Amino acid sequence: MTQTAPLIDPFRRAISYLRVSVTDRCDFRCVYCMSENMSFLPKKELLTLEELDRMCSAFVRMGVEKLRITGGEPLVRRDIMTFFRAMTRHLDSGALKELTLTTNGSQLAKFAGDLHDAGVRRVNVSLDTLDADKFAQITRWGRLAQVLDGIEAAQKAGLRVKINAVALKGFNEVELFDLQAWCAARDMDLTFIEVMPMGDLGNEDRLDQYWSLKDLRARLAERFTLTDLNERSGGPARYVRIEETGQKIGLITPLTHNFCESCNRVRLTCTGELYMCLGQEDMADLRAPLRASNDDARAGGGDPVGHRTQAQGP
Repeated sequence: MTQTAPLIDPFRRAISYLRVSVTDRCDFRCVYCMSENMSFLPKKELLTLEELDRMCSAFVRMGVEKLRITGGEPLVRRDIMTFFRAMTRHLDSGALKELTLTTNGSQLAKFAGDLHDAGVRRVNVSLDTLDADKFAQITRWGRLAQVLDGIEAAQKAGLRVKINAVALKGFNEVELFDLQAWCAARDMDLTFIEVMPMGDLGNEDRLDQYWSLKDLRARLAERFTLTDLNERSGGPARYVRIEETGQKIGLITPLTHNFCESCNRVRLTCTGELYMCLGQEDMADLRAPLRASNDDARAGGGDPVGHRTQAQGP
């Protein structure tokens, strides 16, 4: 693979991490994420699997070493394993260090083995509750048993699973230690995410759901010895270790603690829009130049698009 000029932002940070949304569709309708009656994008607006391959390959040539595949729910996209298998060549060459996935877990029982065969070794699974009725309530369309089967299949396939749970006041507060113990018993790390209290989404009021992770951490500290870790993943999580179990707990607090100094990522939407900062709305449209030329250099590896895809600071 021919190496091209790397992505360096104005703060001289090398961008080595790309989050890629492969679809806006999802088989759940989580109340803090989607309205129940969603209108999804026309198929022609989405990057094809071949275009996603070209785009991601261009970023790999510019020094991206980690790809995280997201959605919507990425595994509901038709023939998505074609894309994962295509990315395997970059893992085999050594240019790509990690190919990973964030999922709601609904399709993991079907795809876990194929994902491992394609080189995926870690997945993040969104799971806010271990109560089946509450799970159906918050996801609207989801079934807890299906997700638990998917997590089990992932672990059996050799995938390392991390659980992501949105902290919701009055909803899963009482499950804090149940979630922690359940993950610890299965050797899974756990990350809590503060809900963004931004008012109404699909008639679900998030203002009353805000649960400060400062309070959550204090509750953990009442029962366990917590050690702050210096570990950084290029993402927003701060980590602590529970000394009694060795378990790692992540805390994502978008309102109270930014992570700009350690950020090494940009994100690409399923329509080819590149967002240079996770906290800002500056973006570059890469779909148009991608479709205007069969020359991959013009899809992110050189002029004219390469200059416009330089990551911008926060």
